[in-house]
Amino acid sequence: MCRSEKEKSMISIIIPVLNEENAVVETIIACRNVIDAIGDINSEIIIVDDASIDNTYNKVLQSKVNVIRHNFNMGYGKSLKDGIVAAKNDTIIITDADGTYPIEAIPLLLNVFNNRNAMVVGERKWKTFGESFIKKTFRKILRSIIEYATNRNVPDVNSGLRIFSKKEILPFLPTLCDTFSFTTSLTLAYMMTEKLVDYLPIDYNKRIGKTKVKPIKDTLKTLQFIIQALNKYNPLKLLMPYCIFLFSLAIIIIVIALTIHIHYICFVALEGFLFFSLIIGIIVILQKSKLKRYEHKQR
Repeated sequence: MCRSEKEKSMISIIIPVLNEENAVVETIIACRNVIDAIGDINSEIIIVDDASIDNTYNKVLQSKVNVIRHNFNMGYGKSLKDGIVAAKNDTIIITDADGTYPIEAIPLLLNVFNNRNAMVVGERKWKTFGESFIKKTFRKILRSIIEYATNRNVPDVNSGLRIFSKKEILPFLPTLCDTFSFTTSLTLAYMMTEKLVDYLPIDYNKRIGKTKVKPIKDTLKTLQFIIQALNKYNPLKLLMPYCIFLFSLAIIIIVIALTIHIHYICFVALEGFLFFSLIIGIIVILQKSKLKRYEHKQR
């Protein structure tokens, strides 16, 4: 899909906020500077306030930008979804309002996006403050699982600074996570449907305010999405670990049975493994057929 120069400069910057009174105004100013540099009056900034209880909403209103406000907390991902649906431009940029992401890096990411027609993600370069041991551990685990699922190198699983097309993401929105795992699920969905995802290194600053991420809860939700995505797009990879486990178990049982001269157990174990393999084969065939029908409808 080729974009005209005018379309390339028409952007919608979506910023989900939750109790970000200390940094939201500075973030809006930085985004306006980016829009001024691009030079298109049709560009917009959309703030989605996820029921903040501090002075965030009032400060956003005073900044005179487009505002969507939730009456109760609905989640980071749901805030982004609402902003994406409301956006009037096709080029969507998402970022946070906590001072962590360098807004000034957006033009560089945008240039790559326009040239390659891909989702472009800011790959965070952690500074000395780093992150907690728990978050770092969960991030490494998720990265390993997603790289296994996608067969791709994933430098940053859940960076919140990224650019993509509204038209391309809309079909995925209903299945993406409503929580902080939204960006992870988006990465997985794009890669498993063979969309090009580019990464550009960016600085990552210490956040202003308190984090709202719940590592264990959000990681479990992400794992749930990974299983659903594998079942939909690559069921063989989902079932392969089970198959390997059962095959190994069958071999162990056979060896033990032969050792103690109980031969009929060998046949039971072998029959059980062959039956399970047949079931796996049927599931894979059915899922691939279902996926082909889905892709045909999308065309």
